[in-house]
Amino acid sequence: MATVTQPPPPRAPSPSPPPAPVPRVKPARRRGRRTPYLLLLPGLLWLVVFFVLPVAYQASTSVQTGSLEEGYEVTWHFATYGDALSAYWPQFVRSVLYAASATVLCLVLGYPLAYLIAFRAGRWRNLIMILVIAPFFAGFLIRTLAWKTILADGGYVVGALDALHVLDVTSWLGWTAGDRVLATPLAVVCGLTYTFLPFMILPLYTSLERIDPRLHEAANDLYAGPATTFRRVTLPLSMPGVVSGTLLTFIPATGDYINADLLGSTDTRMIGNVIQTQFLRVLDYPTAAALSFLLMAAILCAVTVHIRTSGTEDLV
Repeated sequence: MATVTQPPPPRAPSPSPPPAPVPRVKPARRRGRRTPYLLLLPGLLWLVVFFVLPVAYQASTSVQTGSLEEGYEVTWHFATYGDALSAYWPQFVRSVLYAASATVLCLVLGYPLAYLIAFRAGRWRNLIMILVIAPFFAGFLIRTLAWKTILADGGYVVGALDALHVLDVTSWLGWTAGDRVLATPLAVVCGLTYTFLPFMILPLYTSLERIDPRLHEAANDLYAGPATTFRRVTLPLSMPGVVSGTLLTFIPATGDYINADLLGSTDTRMIGNVIQTQFLRVLDYPTAAALSFLLMAAILCAVTVHIRTSGTEDLV
């Protein structure tokens, strides 16, 4: 008989090797997260040393009482603010009026020039921009004193204004005195306008340059005239530049005192002149500090209202 061979019994499965240990992932270093804060540290220190500390010191000075001989002491005398405002409110109103007038003039003069540079200057763009910035290469006092020659009695400018009977209108408005322009509100406003005109042109140009020219072509294809294109396309898109330019002009013009001192008279003193006199001549430091904080508060309120009413916070 044939022998039947039995198959060998199945071998038991060999045990699988143990899984390799998963390497532990080290957490990312936090040094990268601290890098932005370390980069901001020099700027923050600069602001603390040269802005926060002086403002805090002036805030404490505004509530002090005493005299220069006896010394000043913090007594929380907040009545200084009320006394300063009641005594010098005409200078506050005059400063706001002069600064607002100069801002409007800068906008009226600067917008067409910025529009020309952005859309029509062509190869002359860089030259016109250099001419706009060129006044900064001269000293502030020299530029202001030059206006005393420009607006001098018997000069060409005053003679031309007199021949065109412009001085009759400005005299009726109280901005000039007869045939004289120097030592009048008009001279101060002209000086402020000339000083801060580049601060209006540069933000306007930056905002207008960002407008795509194809939008104007599309408006023309839709049978919109130049006036409608400007009102519906150019002006709304340039509003960030308008807001920035008006702020950069109005804020420093409100606290300016050089133009009022050199081109004006005692009847055209601005609040900056009063603060300078209180600090350097009268040596009434609490009143001067209180006036400074009142001016700061007024400017902050005006800026907030202006930004909200303009409908944009995208400042260039």
